[in-house]
Amino acid sequence: MTIRVLIVDDSALMRKLLQTRLASEADIEVVGCACDAQEARGLIKALDPDVVTLDIEMPGMDGLSFLAKIMELRPTPVIIVSGATQEGNAVTVQALQLGAVSCYAKNDRHGSLPGNDGGELAALVREAAGVNLLPRRSTAAPASAAPFPSPTRAAAESALIAIGASTGGVEALRTLLSRFPLDCPPTLIVQHVNARFAPAIAQSLDGACEPRVVLAGTDVPVERGHIYLAPGGDRHLLLAGAGSLGFRTVLRAGEPVCGHQPSVDMLFGSVAETAGPAATGILLTGMGCDGAKGLARMAAKGSFTIAQDEASCVVFGMPRAAIEMGAASIVLPLDRIAGHIFDRAEAA
Repeated sequence: MTIRVLIVDDSALMRKLLQTRLASEADIEVVGCACDAQEARGLIKALDPDVVTLDIEMPGMDGLSFLAKIMELRPTPVIIVSGATQEGNAVTVQALQLGAVSCYAKNDRHGSLPGNDGGELAALVREAAGVNLLPRRSTAAPASAAPFPSPTRAAAESALIAIGASTGGVEALRTLLSRFPLDCPPTLIVQHVNARFAPAIAQSLDGACEPRVVLAGTDVPVERGHIYLAPGGDRHLLLAGAGSLGFRTVLRAGEPVCGHQPSVDMLFGSVAETAGPAATGILLTGMGCDGAKGLARMAAKGSFTIAQDEASCVVFGMPRAAIEMGAASIVLPLDRIAGHIFDRAEAA
């Protein structure tokens, strides 16, 4: 099956560059290009593309406003194409929260066009084509919902929480962490994203929840009320140390695992060996299987493990893989995960 792509960018040079990068892919076809939202709106209706790449800064209607219209009127997987500025990175995170499935850096940290992206754009297009954009469960649980299941002792008394997410994860993390209490257990997160966007994601999540959200460092003691986001790049985020006062974050160079660096499997595996039954693992929406084996290792070591359910996922790949191998202690919709751990803790 050929993936049909529409490119939307006000720069003729950028449209040509993006088109050239996809031209050699046998399973991808660029069916059209648009220079602004008005032209793109007509082409989306006429061509019905599988995936749209969207620039943020455009004349007339800006990319964020147009993205909101797409998600409201004709939900289509959108990849945000972002420039290398701090403001641009922050706006890209807003786009991810509005429903964009991923982001692509159209230039490097120096503001120059990279000569070769190593197939990154094509990989993002393939991933986006598999995204489910059917109406999803509201982030607020309906009044008629069944009561939260009582959390197990392991979930209620966890000394540490580890979370993995990929496609759709920025939006999911915002929903999940907004219900974390101020004194939550130290929490480590691997979110698959270009390292350039990690600082803006951390800043955005920090403003959306009571605990403090920071980028993880190496050999940093973890603290209650703090959430540590993997900074991305070429290093894996791991947990080291021993005991509730001795845990610390470690950033370690290494090869990609399950195609990712940092890898959820690497984080979960380190948590399994270091914290065991003192930890809770949460695997959220994402393409592929990264995190499934790691969640199974956590479960085998006595950790309480949670997988996001299919109805609330943007992509059910990672949680599905974990569920199929029996790695999840419980499967919950996104809007009930924090409640299962925290809201009912006194009932444990």
